[in-house]
Amino acid sequence: MPSSPAAAPPVHGRYEQVTIDELGTPLADVTFVVVDLETTGGSPKDSAITEIGAVKVRGGVVLGEFQTLVDPGREIPPYISVLTGITSMMVAAAPRIGAVLPGFLEFARGAVLVAHNAPFDLGFLKAACAENGIPWPAAASVDTAVLARRLLSRDEVPNCKLATLAPYFSAATSPTHRALDDARATVDVLHGLFERLGPLGITSLEELTGLTRQVDPERLRKRHLADDVPRGPGVYLFRGPKDEPLYVGTSTDLRSRVRSYFSSSEQRSRITEMVALAQRVDAIPCAHDLEAAVRELRLIAEHKPRYNRRSRFPERALWIRLTDEAFPRLSVVRRVRPGAGVFLGPFPDRRAADAAVAAVHEALPLRQCTTRLSPRVPTSACVLFGMGRCGAPCTGAQSVTEYASIADVFRAAVDHDPHGLVAPLLARVERLATEERFEDAAVLRDRIAVLVRAVRRRQRLESLAAVPELVLARADGSGGWHLSVVRRGRLVAAGGAPTGTSVRRTLPGLLATAETPVGPDDELAATVDETELILRWMEKPGTRLVDLTGVLACPAPGTGAFSSFLDLVEAGRAERDPFADDRSLGTRARPERVAAGAGVRARPPIGSPA
Repeated sequence: MPSSPAAAPPVHGRYEQVTIDELGTPLADVTFVVVDLETTGGSPKDSAITEIGAVKVRGGVVLGEFQTLVDPGREIPPYISVLTGITSMMVAAAPRIGAVLPGFLEFARGAVLVAHNAPFDLGFLKAACAENGIPWPAAASVDTAVLARRLLSRDEVPNCKLATLAPYFSAATSPTHRALDDARATVDVLHGLFERLGPLGITSLEELTGLTRQVDPERLRKRHLADDVPRGPGVYLFRGPKDEPLYVGTSTDLRSRVRSYFSSSEQRSRITEMVALAQRVDAIPCAHDLEAAVRELRLIAEHKPRYNRRSRFPERALWIRLTDEAFPRLSVVRRVRPGAGVFLGPFPDRRAADAAVAAVHEALPLRQCTTRLSPRVPTSACVLFGMGRCGAPCTGAQSVTEYASIADVFRAAVDHDPHGLVAPLLARVERLATEERFEDAAVLRDRIAVLVRAVRRRQRLESLAAVPELVLARADGSGGWHLSVVRRGRLVAAGGAPTGTSVRRTLPGLLATAETPVGPDDELAATVDETELILRWMEKPGTRLVDLTGVLACPAPGTGAFSSFLDLVEAGRAERDPFADDRSLGTRARPERVAAGAGVRARPPIGSPA
């Protein structure tokens, strides 16, 4: 059959390969709704929203704002009113959250939600929706706190709190703990962070949301560092390019813990930087968890690794000293010198030490001047004498014996009985509360708590320091025993008695290898942190005292009578700080796959006019 004339080929559209940038949603085209909440507390379970503020932006341009007070249906705690400026009277006529949510969700419809510490704000909104039967939209979200931790280094900002980032990015609005102001400040922070994304090739929403979930390939390539790490309890030590210790840690399963540093589960900023520098991991197997914890403390104190924070400088602990002179006074010192007076501590920082000193001065009219006084050479009195806060021994108005009776109250408190020192202070707290001077009462109460904790700590340490030797045993969970030998508060040997092995037959070999502490027999032979680790291990349920040389006893009456007071203070502290968040807001000195943007500041937000 003859063929027909060839028909003209059909015309198709032109095919072109799209660029990588076109595969995602360009950030310039994304609508963001930056939201911030004020609430009556820190958890949706027992708190409610008092204000919502939100700003809608796209391409660097503000499209609209949303702000409303919300009646939480309960009284706003006074400390929240002080923090936010929002009082119960202000929200009395405001709508309830059920009436506010539809308007907010309509305002945010189709947008990506942005918040600083998004789990807090979005958690409250989701809980409110669930409580009112309103479905929560499936919207993407961005957490500017997490984004900042990925993009900023520790050299640029000390932390990633909004109050720190806002001035760093020259935000037009300062955070004030009011919802709309904080949302406006977060918008400027978001745009400041966007400046860091362009040089990194991150231009789409998909790349932005994936930024916080990725694992640096360089980190993955270092997984071989964990190949030779054994299982079981012990201490691990990361070493850097010059074989210097970078980080010391402890675990009950060394291999599993070290391997976790090379996965996405490890997100701490300083650890990310440390892993990038690490060249080797040393593992030190230990007999049990107490030995591992003690070895960790000693290694940190010896090497002071730059990426360890806890106990890097035990020598910086502070003590309160009652000086050894005719008219003793209190001073804050860093060293304990035997025979140089009475020492109370240690305190973790100067603020705690000063609080304890202030509490003592509230109870006892000890002199506060720093000059050395002589009973034979009187001088003029200071203003504290006129205020009734000092007996003016400098003028001769108070003899050495009379002044010594006052100082003895402090000595007795430190040694065995703090009642004479603490009871007048507690009575003063009650009197201040009766007079409705609640802030003054709270300040004094907290000072008393610091003082009582210090006395308790000192007495516990002294009780263990006085024991020449004791042997402790704890069940290992498999029918055997973990053994610890302690001399004057120092762990000198650690071992175990496996299932079917007699503890008594194991002890001679363990004691033969135990170290002998040097120094006076009545002094603590270890750091305070080490002795406290031993005390906590010893006081755990199930720990048994196998052998004892000397006497193990706490002074009577001690601080036992004040245990309920300390429990109340601790419970009150949690209520006064409802927004306490243990999540790290640190920065990354070498963020994962985010290094090219370092130092870039003067670029406009993505999508905004040049």
